[in-house]
Amino acid sequence: MNIAEWLAATARLRPDSPALLTGFDLDADYATFARRAAAIGAALSRDYGIVPGDRVGLFATNCTQYLECLYGIFWVGAVAIPINAKLHGREAAWICRDGGAKLTFVSDDTIEALAEARSDLPAAMKTLSMDSDAYRQMRDGEGTPAPVPREVNDLAWLFYTSGTTGRPKGVMISHGNLVAMSLCYLADVDHATPDDASLYAAPISHGAGMYHFPHVRIGGRHVVPESKGFDPDEVLNLGRQLDNVVMFAAPTMVRRLVDAAKRRGENGEGIRTIIYGGGPMYLADIRDAIASMGQRFVQIYGQGESPMTITALSRELHERTDHPRYLERLASVGHAQSVMQVRITGADGKPLPAGETGEVEAKGTAVMLGYWNNPKANAETLKDGWLRTGDVGRLDQDGFLTLSDRSKDVIISGGTNIYPREVEEVLLTHPDVREVSAIGVPDPDWGEIVVACVVLEDGARPDDAKLDAHCLASIARFKRPKRYVYLDALPKNNYGKVLKTELRLMMKK
Repeated sequence: MNIAEWLAATARLRPDSPALLTGFDLDADYATFARRAAAIGAALSRDYGIVPGDRVGLFATNCTQYLECLYGIFWVGAVAIPINAKLHGREAAWICRDGGAKLTFVSDDTIEALAEARSDLPAAMKTLSMDSDAYRQMRDGEGTPAPVPREVNDLAWLFYTSGTTGRPKGVMISHGNLVAMSLCYLADVDHATPDDASLYAAPISHGAGMYHFPHVRIGGRHVVPESKGFDPDEVLNLGRQLDNVVMFAAPTMVRRLVDAAKRRGENGEGIRTIIYGGGPMYLADIRDAIASMGQRFVQIYGQGESPMTITALSRELHERTDHPRYLERLASVGHAQSVMQVRITGADGKPLPAGETGEVEAKGTAVMLGYWNNPKANAETLKDGWLRTGDVGRLDQDGFLTLSDRSKDVIISGGTNIYPREVEEVLLTHPDVREVSAIGVPDPDWGEIVVACVVLEDGARPDDAKLDAHCLASIARFKRPKRYVYLDALPKNNYGKVLKTELRLMMKK
């Protein structure tokens, strides 16, 4: 099935329901949303020669037009390539070329970056700004009443990984994958109602944008902040005024939102659900978030290769404070989502029993079709249907998955594995520490040593001895950092993930 059929169905059932909003301002009801998508699809076919299976890029900051274009692409049976709007123009151009995009939708704040990289783009690729009169004429045209039929294994979404270890890889997500992800959302993450306001404060090009599908099917509101991004005060204001707000947020965004709520003496009124994921949420941070804002939180763990769908820790499990292993579960990423299996394997690729640490593998109907034009990566990552995530973790006897680290981030010191997250969790419980990232740095005697890159709270002073004593009170001596580096901020990508590769490079200078 074509995932755009969900929009067509909702437009028939709830034509007058509010669909697209910028801040508090209504941009389109569902009838208008679907009509625009259909018109865009027709224009893609008529004016740009787009046929089912062709790729169309989206290189734009968050806006309601983004969703119109996305569904227009699906409507004609084409494949969307959402591109992080904060990438350099040459990086975006490489993705367009690798994906073979025939057209890329841009916004006025990204068009220049792509134009400067013109020599790196596919020779025949066209661009069209969502902010232009030509775009408005396109969406105001006529289209077909129904989307082009597609099969469950037909490609829908070509997502390019962040590329921290080299060129990004194109993850092939099918219509069936998107349906499986959406049904997991409703079964394992959160319910959805027509009164919901799905808020896109994180990039639509990434996980936040994938969670619009169940809300389109149910007929909820889709809200892009006026800032087009994440501003904690704006989010709190929108929550209070719109009510029933649901949003995806990286852990760093949650931390900033909690800090803003504390400063304002608020608890996030009107925000029903905050789904967090995309990076490690430390136990100290989620406990503080719950204490400050109440039980509004759900955690998911996934990758681009199995988007948002490997495990989930539901609101109910966040609330079960009387469970004897509550804190262990809160520190986990939950249990396998409904369409997924999860296992832990050793270095020999064989499954390990509960409690043992190894590589996390996942299998199910949400796992990607494979990587775009990359058979080598497919062979390395997909084994008998199992996705090798590259993450290290363990399952307990009840099926709860606790992550240690990415396999490439494990520190081997004196022949012993040290998981940076263990060190980070302890340091974050110190009142002077605001953020921390532990990395391995080459050492002639130990192979690697643990270096803690620390961001202190306002007014706190660097004190290695104090942090050392704090670590020694909780973890083995060999795990404690051999060195502390104090920074004003940790380097992060556009999704809030700490860039350990950059920290390692900083240590070499």
